[in-house]
Amino acid sequence: MENSSIIILEAFYRMDNLKYLYFMIFFMLYMFVVFANTIVICIIINDKALHKPMHVFLCNLAVNGIYGGTALLAPLLGTLMSPSHEVSLACCKAQTYCLHTYAIIEFTILSVMCYDRYVAICYPLQYHSIMTITKVYKLIAFSWGYPLVAFALFFILTLRLTLCRNIIGRVYCSNYSLVKLSCDDTNVVSAIGLFSVVVYTFPQLMMTFYSYGHILKICFTATKESKIKALKTCTPHLFAILNYSVGCFFEIVQSRFDTSFLPFETQIVMSIYFLIFPPILNPAIYGLSVQALRSNVFRLFSSKKKLLPLM
Repeated sequence: MENSSIIILEAFYRMDNLKYLYFMIFFMLYMFVVFANTIVICIIINDKALHKPMHVFLCNLAVNGIYGGTALLAPLLGTLMSPSHEVSLACCKAQTYCLHTYAIIEFTILSVMCYDRYVAICYPLQYHSIMTITKVYKLIAFSWGYPLVAFALFFILTLRLTLCRNIIGRVYCSNYSLVKLSCDDTNVVSAIGLFSVVVYTFPQLMMTFYSYGHILKICFTATKESKIKALKTCTPHLFAILNYSVGCFFEIVQSRFDTSFLPFETQIVMSIYFLIFPPILNPAIYGLSVQALRSNVFRLFSSKKKLLPLM
């Protein structure tokens, strides 16, 4: 078989007996991703007091959460209810591009937020002169532009491969899954793929390590009150990074090693963790930790409760 225009997502066949239950679970997850992140975006946009670099970056993190959640769950819901569990090759390639760029954008925004916290803690008096509007716009442009362009340059190699198989054993399409379908020699593509992982992550890792290295250095010599303030400032961001890192670890294990000995449901959770749980937990982490954002959320829902008896 050459250049099949249809891709079969084999994992869905194992979900047929409980597909309506799975549909409701994934549908509720998708609704929560869209709802929670939309609330964060609307609150930050509408409240001028939240037009600060940290909140602007958080708003972009929420936009990316909706982008990634939609790229995964919208096609997943349709394929789950399809009798054949097939998707077109074009849709498979589009989903691959969206999911990989979502992952790189997420990591890039988190690293930019590291830099913001570094400036806020290490240079509090110069913060506003360093984190100018122009610089914030440049960091946002880098957070989106770099991943979209960098992955596109590598993905061209995958698009040029000739496919001789059309069965993917997962619930979504990924670059590695497409490469494994090829009947061409993929050694060059695999080698470039490993190198590209370094390209996609090295600048962000350096920014993260540099920022938190200096923050730790400041904390060792700071007063107790300053240490507590720095901890409160960095805790939500550290939780967000940890949550995303756990998801990436699960994805590496799931895609590179044999996990067939694990229960099927565990395999599904591991494969979609980094695509689902960061967009779900980030609004909760920052919504509960950032006082200004938390106050706006409470005010929003308390005002709705007051209006209910009048309806």
